[in-house]
Amino acid sequence: MTERVMRSWEWARPVRPVRREVLSAVPELEEGRPPLLFVPGFGHGAWAYAENWLGHVAARGFSAYAVSLRGHGGSEPAPEASLPAYAHDVVQVAASLPRRAVLVGHGAGALVVAHAMARYPARAAVLVAPVFGGWATFGTALRRNPFGTLPAVFGAGLRLNRRQLFSGELPDADARRHVARLGRAARRAQWQLLTGVEPEPAVGDPPVLVLGSPDDRVVPASALTRAARRYGSAPLLFPGMGHDLMLDARWREPIDAILDWLVKEPARDDLG
Repeated sequence: MTERVMRSWEWARPVRPVRREVLSAVPELEEGRPPLLFVPGFGHGAWAYAENWLGHVAARGFSAYAVSLRGHGGSEPAPEASLPAYAHDVVQVAASLPRRAVLVGHGAGALVVAHAMARYPARAAVLVAPVFGGWATFGTALRRNPFGTLPAVFGAGLRLNRRQLFSGELPDADARRHVARLGRAARRAQWQLLTGVEPEPAVGDPPVLVLGSPDDRVVPASALTRAARRYGSAPLLFPGMGHDLMLDARWREPIDAILDWLVKEPARDDLG
C-alpha cells in the first residue's frame, strides 16, 4: 500500500475534493516498472504530455499518466486553488496508481511536485524547466515578457508567448495550436508562486533529476543550476529548445534522457 504523509492542519482544513482529468498510456507488456505521473505547469493541462510523451513512454515499457491540476485542462474549475491544493491533486492521483510513482513536473508543475514529495514517497522525481518562483523569477519574466507578466500581479492570468515556449524549429501552426490551448492558474496559486513558497523536505530522499534548456526564455540557466544544487546534482541541458520541452520540435531528446536515467540510476532493482 502506498503511504502519504498527513499534517495536522490538513485534517483541520481539508482540501476540497474535485474531479480530476487523468490521461494515460500503458505498455502492451507489463514489465513491473514504476509508473510515471506527469504534472503540467500553470496554464497547461494533461494534453501537453498526451501530445508526444505519454505514448513514447509507454512504447519504452513504462506506464504513463498525466494529471490536469484543478482548474486546468479537463479537471473541475477551481478559481480558489492554492499550491497546496495542486500538490494534493498530485498526491491523490499518485496514491491511486498500482505502484509507487515517479513524479515528473514541468515549469511551475515542478514546484507542485516538490511540495507533493513532502507528502508522498515518490520513487524518484524529475523537474523539467522548473519554475520555483520568487521575486527573482518574476523579475526575469517581467524583463522578457512585460505585457504577459505584469497582469498576473493583479490577479489576471500569466500569458506566455510563442518565443518563450518554443524554439524556432517548431512549425508555426503547431506553436499557435498549443498556445491557443493554454489556460490560467488560480489567482491565489499565482501569488504563492510569486512569493516563493518553500516546499518541505521530501519523504524518503528520492533521487531527483533536473533538466531544461540554456535557451529557455522563461527559466534562465542560473535558475536551473540552483534547482539542481538543491538536490545535490547538476542540470541536464538541451540547447536550442524552448521552455515547453515536451511540445517542442525535438521533444524525443529530453524524454529519452529521463527514461535512460530512470533505468540506470535510481532504485535499479525496481526500475528494470
